[in-house]
Amino acid sequence: MQWYLKALQNYVGFQGRARRTEYWMFVLFSAIVSFVISLIDNLLGLTPILTFIYSLAVLLPSLAVTARRLHDTGRSGWWILIALIPLVGSIILIVFTCQDSQPNDNKYGKNPKL
Repeated sequence: MQWYLKALQNYVGFQGRARRTEYWMFVLFSAIVSFVISLIDNLLGLTPILTFIYSLAVLLPSLAVTARRLHDTGRSGWWILIALIPLVGSIILIVFTCQDSQPNDNKYGKNPKL
């Protein structure tokens, strides 16, 4: 939970690096929250308005933590745009975010320690 809150607090921090743990814990908790909110929408018989509001609320933090994760692997945050290529782009982005961090400092900042 601390990783999720850390990413939300640093919602406009596109500078620096994010370790795999920070990124994937944010993705996990965001998916869980989305699932719960979607269940609430369905139980209340609403259109998915709550899900839409939550998705909008975490859009900027999601982009920021993904850019920082890409920085940790030595890539520019602009690589997020590869996800716009149908199917293949998303797979490539997942592979990039799964890769190990660069062990030393890189041009995006110091190596974050756990």
